[in-house]
Amino acid sequence: MSDSPKTQPAGDQPSDAIDFADLNFKLAVIQELMYEQELLTPQFVLADFLEEHVDREVDLSKEISEPIPEVLDYFRALPVPSEFAPAVEELFQDGGNDIYMEIAPQWSGEDSTFDITDFTDTRHFPNLSAMTLLGVDEEVLDGLRRKGIDAQLL
Repeated sequence: MSDSPKTQPAGDQPSDAIDFADLNFKLAVIQELMYEQELLTPQFVLADFLEEHVDREVDLSKEISEPIPEVLDYFRALPVPSEFAPAVEELFQDGGNDIYMEIAPQWSGEDSTFDITDFTDTRHFPNLSAMTLLGVDEEVLDGLRRKGIDAQLL
């Protein structure tokens, strides 16, 4: 259990944490920083988190296609240090991303649960040059391309 978070993050963000406008954008960034680049540590492990931080029984053998509220709250409160922002060059949303499987283990990837709706958070990431996204339309993709981001729909 050494890789699991030992305490839930505080609700108040440290002054050097990025203030996200869109939770799903934040989740895409956490995917990149925690699971791809392994900069944001410790890596979240659902089973350990449930054992240590959830007071109710969560049966992972049953279909859990909706986000587990306590896990979503954990990621909502997790500070993402601004010092990591330059490391984010690409965001890749896929229904099988680790972060989504930690939040909703049986999520099909077929609905809008994790669709990003507000892209103002791109301003925090000066080196973001590519995004592969779920559930956006061509107008959104064009807007991102005008910002110099190679934006594609998965």
